[in-house]
Amino acid sequence: MKKAFSLIEVMIVVVILGLIASLVVPNLIGQSEQAKKKLVCVQMKSLKDALDSFKVNEGSYPTTEEGLEALIHNPDPQKYKNYPANGFLSSKKLPKDPWGNDYIYVNNDGNIDIISLGADGKEGGSGENKDIKFSECEN
Repeated sequence: MKKAFSLIEVMIVVVILGLIASLVVPNLIGQSEQAKKKLVCVQMKSLKDALDSFKVNEGSYPTTEEGLEALIHNPDPQKYKNYPANGFLSSKKLPKDPWGNDYIYVNNDGNIDIISLGADGKEGGSGENKDIKFSECEN
């Protein structure tokens, strides 16, 4: 006599696996976007630390026009005389946000912010397209 699973037993296992998947998959899908938002804040913290080092060395943050590029290349050797030869980022390049977009740097009279435009790469939006500002990250 052969021992095997009947069609009914196989169908029950398939249904149980389907139920488990329907409970687990929605939770995992939302976690991907949450992880990207957390990564944005971690990268912004790293950029903020580099900007703070810039300020300590040079006496002020780079202007909005000089941007984050000032962390890699001296934007004005006449103005920034203490600029280190290797810049302020060890990677020698600016990170992109998890969606592949550049971070935006704003210096408003010494009050600085770093912004990611979210998944859509456009200003505004909601959900995964919502802009993320460093000032709104939990530090």
